[in-house]
This record gives sequence, structure tokens and C-alpha cells, in this order.
Amino acid sequence: MINPSAHRSTPDDPLEDFERRSITLLDDTKSVYVAGTGPAVIVMAEMPGISPHVARFSRWVRDAGFTVYMPSLFGRDGAFPKAEEGAAVLQRACVSAEFRAFAANESSPVTRWLRALANLAHEECGGRGVGAIGMCFTGNFALSMMLESSMLAPVLCQPSLPLNNPGGIQMAPEELERVKQRLEREGLTVLGYRFAGDRFCTAQRFAAYTAALGDRFVAKVLPDEAANPEPPPFFKNVVGSPHSVVTAHLIDAAGEPTLAARDEILSFFARRLAP
Repeated sequence: MINPSAHRSTPDDPLEDFERRSITLLDDTKSVYVAGTGPAVIVMAEMPGISPHVARFSRWVRDAGFTVYMPSLFGRDGAFPKAEEGAAVLQRACVSAEFRAFAANESSPVTRWLRALANLAHEECGGRGVGAIGMCFTGNFALSMMLESSMLAPVLCQPSLPLNNPGGIQMAPEELERVKQRLEREGLTVLGYRFAGDRFCTAQRFAAYTAALGDRFVAKVLPDEAANPEPPPFFKNVVGSPHSVVTAHLIDAAGEPTLAARDEILSFFARRLAP
């Protein structure tokens, strides 16, 4: 268990075992942290950015035999998620032109760049295709990326947008229909994870995904008591409920439901992407 008194001195993650690349796509340049070998998996950070817990998950993906692409979309890269700094990052992202934090039935503009990144990653790494996982603010982005033909393995962890509509889906209806048709045509599925008591990713949200995608959406709901009871300050004081299934609220111990969820996701990537 994490000691709350240790949070004040918890170090940032220097991310030194990742190659930091500046990648320009669609006339927009972003930093992307890359590591590993094998088929590509794009790991999109939750709020408030690429935290040590997000980097830990990316390392698990890397060590499972994949090339991780971890784009910097907001926040301070590698920063331990403190409450005040994290809240400021969230406020800035909510008014950014790249995101549609409060718009149901509308895709965030940044997803076009992420689809281009998936295409580039597939060109660089080869294999059958690309996997992607979005978390929280980016949770739905992996679904939007299914508009890119190389995307084969989408995972939605606690998708939280739109923030003001608990039963909304942050995706244009015509794009959602195109993704549904592709899932059915190619026999693909979408994995979704949430905690039962998550106040940002509610049961209504998952019900909306099921209504839109049918049995192509595979919902996994973890009990609240499976969450790490002492997450970093941003999650304890700002998020305020069990939320981050494979990062801040994961308990890294044998037999824990969150660790089993991580292993399910890694197995899903292996099934879909292995040669």
C-alpha cells in the first residue's frame, strides 16, 4: 500500500528508457515516447498526463513484446500527479481546441492526428496492425482510431468524455456507424474497463457503448474495493472515486482484479497483433 505521507517526495519519472521523438503529422508536431520492438501499441495517457503510473503500464506493454508509442497530449511529461498541478492541466485541456471535453456526438480533433500516428507506427513496425489504449480523457480515442484501417485492437479504459453527459459518446454518429460496420465486417471487438463506482465513467456510459456497438463492445466492470485505496493526490483529491484501472488505482500484486485486467489487455494485444 502507498504511504500518503510519501506523496510529497515522490519523484517524477525521467522516462530515460524511452526514445523521445518529435513527430510531425498533418502539419502538427508532438512529442512521442517510443520503446520496445514488435507490433505497435499506442498508449494514450489519462489526466493529468504521462505520469509514472502511465509510464509503468507502457513498460509492461513493451516488455510483453510490443513497440510502445506514447504521445504527449497534455501535462508535464513524467510528472507525479499532484492535485493542484493536475487540476490546472485538466482546466487547460477542457478549453483546448484539440479536445471536445463537453461535446457528445462529436469527435475530438486530436483523434485525426492519432489516426495518422497509428498509420505511421504500422509502417515502422509492420505486423498485422496496431493496438491502442485510451484512458480517462483519452479513453474514447482508441475507438475513433478504428477509422484507420491498421488499427485492430482498441481498449477503452474509463472513457470519461463528454464530462457533462454521463451517457454520451464522444464521437460523431456517422463515424461511430462506420466503426460499428467495420467491427462486424472484420469480426473485431472493443474492450472497455471501468470501476463500478466511477463518477466520471458511469454505467450509463457503458450502456451507451453497448447500445451503439452491441456485442462488439466487451465491458469489464471492476468492484470499487479492487482499487488502490491510496492513489496519488490528483486521483484522491480531484477525481475522488475509483477510476484508473491499469494505472493509479492498479494494485500490483498477485490475485488483484486490476492486475488481472492488465493481463487481459496484454493478451488482447497479443491475440490481435501477433504475426
